[in-house]
Amino acid sequence: MIMNIHFNKFQGTGNDFIILDNRNLTYSSITNSQIKALCDRHFGIGADGLMLLNDSTEFDFEMKYYNSDGNESTMCGNGGRCITAFAKQLGMITNKAVFKAIDGIHESLIDENNFIELKMNDVHAMIIREESFELNTGSPHYVHYIDEVKNLDIKKEGALIRYSPLYKDEGINVNFVEVLNNNELFVRTYERGVEDETLSCGTGVTASALTFIKDLFGEQAVSVKTLGGELIVKCNHSGDQDYTDIWLCGHAGFVFTGEISI
Repeated sequence: MIMNIHFNKFQGTGNDFIILDNRNLTYSSITNSQIKALCDRHFGIGADGLMLLNDSTEFDFEMKYYNSDGNESTMCGNGGRCITAFAKQLGMITNKAVFKAIDGIHESLIDENNFIELKMNDVHAMIIREESFELNTGSPHYVHYIDEVKNLDIKKEGALIRYSPLYKDEGINVNFVEVLNNNELFVRTYERGVEDETLSCGTGVTASALTFIKDLFGEQAVSVKTLGGELIVKCNHSGDQDYTDIWLCGHAGFVFTGEISI
């Protein structure tokens, strides 16, 4: 059966998404194979993931997120910022939103220039190794510090970790981080479900920033460069592994809209 789809394309620091307005349940029957086809960059629209904006009786809306492999996934930080911009475009919100995602309730703020701040879930656990970390910022992340991250083959090195015996079943997102100065990082991310490098990963940027400030306490702000642009992570580190009031901040916006039959 052919499905006619009206879609919108948004991006946040190069992390791009197809977003469908599903408030009337128009696209609730969409299948994983159809989502995978839509996200294909050669034969479809092309995107790192697809989101449904669903109606909610308790909140401004509900976000349902799928990776480009067609499978529903965990929280996507840049996706949360993009769907906030979409909700504003639809006239659902003005300058702030409260919405439900797979990992719980999120707040977001958006200004007239589409600078969007997304409140992430608190983090209270982190596995610390010699040069790497493991933590969950709505999605599971492996963070590894290296020099000269720009020269690394991210797809190759990321896959080696993602498909290693420890992570191959559930999968993990892999972040390679270079410290540029005392409050600036350069992060490149291999994303599970995409199975390749993306230009930016919001939960990965957040995870990387939290590991960077593990020895600092109080209110912190870290600037994070990605291939797709710059993000800022703000949070409060109260000691041990307690990170609260975490905000992922940066620009996101509309790319194009269209119709497709699949």
